[in-house]
Amino acid sequence: MAIARPYKRTCRQLADGSYAGNGNGRYVVHEAYAQAPEHYIRAFQIIQKDLQALFDYVEPSDGNLGCHSYRIPELLLRSCIEVEANCKAILTENGFVLPRSPNMGVYSKVEVSHMLSGYEVAVPTWHGNDARRKPFRNWANADATDRFLPWYQAYNATKHNRATAFEQATFEHMLDAVCAVVILLSAQFHTEDFSNDNTLSAVGQSRDGLETAIGGYFRIGFPTWPDEQRYEFDWHQLQNNGEPFASFPYA
Repeated sequence: MAIARPYKRTCRQLADGSYAGNGNGRYVVHEAYAQAPEHYIRAFQIIQKDLQALFDYVEPSDGNLGCHSYRIPELLLRSCIEVEANCKAILTENGFVLPRSPNMGVYSKVEVSHMLSGYEVAVPTWHGNDARRKPFRNWANADATDRFLPWYQAYNATKHNRATAFEQATFEHMLDAVCAVVILLSAQFHTEDFSNDNTLSAVGQSRDGLETAIGGYFRIGFPTWPDEQRYEFDWHQLQNNGEPFASFPYA
């Protein structure tokens, strides 16, 4: 049976297979859906702007994935901070009580509610075969022994000892961290950036099967949800409900 009320900060496929068909994706802009979504999107837009400036000097290509410089750890750290901030917001606004010092083991609970491993991000004007990134792929199998995220491990190593871990902050790890932020925002707000000209309409996919992500630069591929985990409601009616949203039962 499909889900009759959307979870807070949780964007999912609708019963008809779309993400925003017939105006039923408008729940993401309701004031009770998320606290200060513009804050998280604005932070990402600044990161994206700085990444595009870096592309003036480091070409987005397979050949540069292993390179490193002092500009790259800066973007890696800022992106991972945004990953943590978005995960915290998702968990806390759904009623989950975070421990005093949450880590990625705690944040990985978001995989259960948002299927982050099912998203992929494409980097435009890429040279080579690695344009499509899936930074959360290791979370796909709950029984896997290795569910670590290499880019997040590089962030931790660089944060705690840059002198010895400097070379771990590679262009590839930084790029995956940025794409992880793209995914987390998409998994909450679809393609809505809360600008005045965004209508959140059900736009058809292009030839690459992806959609333009929040920020207007990256391409995003959304996961296909099992029928029983999709949303099924008439938002035009549900929005008038005193409590149109549910909290995801992490506990």
